[in-house]
Amino acid sequence: MEALKRQAAARALDEVRGGMKLGLGTGSTARHFVDLLGEKVRAGMKIVGVPTSEATRAQAEACGIALTTLDDIDRLDITVDGADEIDPQLNLIKGGGGALLREKIVAAASDRMIVIADDSKWVEVLGRFPLPVEVIPFGLAATRRAIAKAFAQGGVSGEMVLRKRPDGHVFVTDGGHWIIDAHLGRIEDAPRLAGLLGAIPGVVEHGLFTKLASVALLAGSQGIRVVERP
Repeated sequence: MEALKRQAAARALDEVRGGMKLGLGTGSTARHFVDLLGEKVRAGMKIVGVPTSEATRAQAEACGIALTTLDDIDRLDITVDGADEIDPQLNLIKGGGGALLREKIVAAASDRMIVIADDSKWVEVLGRFPLPVEVIPFGLAATRRAIAKAFAQGGVSGEMVLRKRPDGHVFVTDGGHWIIDAHLGRIEDAPRLAGLLGAIPGVVEHGLFTKLASVALLAGSQGIRVVERP
């Protein structure tokens, strides 16, 4: 599986040119991309990156990649990131690693988002992977009730679980928020559910990425499959 992830990352690197401003994703597949990009940088390629998490920031710095922020530049040429699920319309579920807020900010500030994944992440309908919903700790019970109402309006239902760390403490995002993982099974209308969740005051962001991915590079036993957004 790691070999497939690295193949997808290597294919994405073909889209990178010197002088580009890149969004650097978070997660196991994106780590391969940052590693490979670091090799290019050490060989003389000049690029600048915006990391989507503190973990990616540390990795990029260790690889010698020059970094900036979205306060200092206005647009990125490309963001390269992974996904937990990808459907045929290139709607995504992201956030399994907990970086969905910064990932979405960076993707939205990019001219193109390239999604890299092994082909196990391809699904006909989103929802098998639990949907992360990043929430403010204050008023959590009220927010959970509002999320349940949004799920009912969106035609989905399932258990909502507050994400914990392996040591049993609540998982805290880089932004200081908590994550509720919703086990929904099937999300027939991802854009509608995204809108319903986005209207809830206690929801900071959610893991439905719609109309953001430009292309998906899926690595499998037959090589790389390239899927453009319809």
